[in-house]
Amino acid sequence: MKVVHFENVSKDYTLGDSQVYALKNIDLQIEDGEFLAIAGPSGSGKSTLLNLIGCIDIPSSGKIYINNQDTSGQTPDQLSELRARTIGFIFQTFNLFSVLSAEENVEYPLLQFKELSAAERHARTVKFLVIVGLSSFAHHRPNQLSGGQRQRVAIARALATQPKIILADEPTANLDHKTGEGILQLMKEINRNSRTTFIFSTHDAKVMAMADRLVRIEDGQLVEENDNHA
Repeated sequence: MKVVHFENVSKDYTLGDSQVYALKNIDLQIEDGEFLAIAGPSGSGKSTLLNLIGCIDIPSSGKIYINNQDTSGQTPDQLSELRARTIGFIFQTFNLFSVLSAEENVEYPLLQFKELSAAERHARTVKFLVIVGLSSFAHHRPNQLSGGQRQRVAIARALATQPKIILADEPTANLDHKTGEGILQLMKEINRNSRTTFIFSTHDAKVMAMADRLVRIEDGQLVEENDNHA
């Protein structure tokens, strides 16, 4: 099943008097359970592509289907609901709340799911802290954790909503080589065990090598796709 389907998608922005074409005529399909890397130089359109998949932005033209839902014509509230329940985000800067513990950071996105009781939220939070190997750090705040541990909290938070898709924007960029490799192995393990689709925006050769498929983008256009297992 396709969890992401782009049909002839373009995105442009108006900057002063000029039009900037961030993406041009993108056709892309991503299957359920893929471990996919999007690579390209800075300014190539990687982040725009990720923002469109994440329903943070909308295309100027073309159609985008996320988990079989046509996103065109949806209201901001509908897109927000789709994003909350379908997509998890992992950022290079971790984006954790400094005043909350690891456990509270992981639980935070679940607060908008009114159907979950406090006990269910707690059980889910504990489960994902165990998966990322941080159950003994549940009550630590981000400033008491290493960079790798913070990124593990961010992964647990992204997984807590049980999304179909996780978008990872340069997730290893702020980590040393060894820690970054451990984080990648963890994400690959989660991908294999839970069939969660991972989509990376990256410059990191290790991420590209580990991906099932590599999509290259330059000047807003897809230039190449490699199946790493072919």
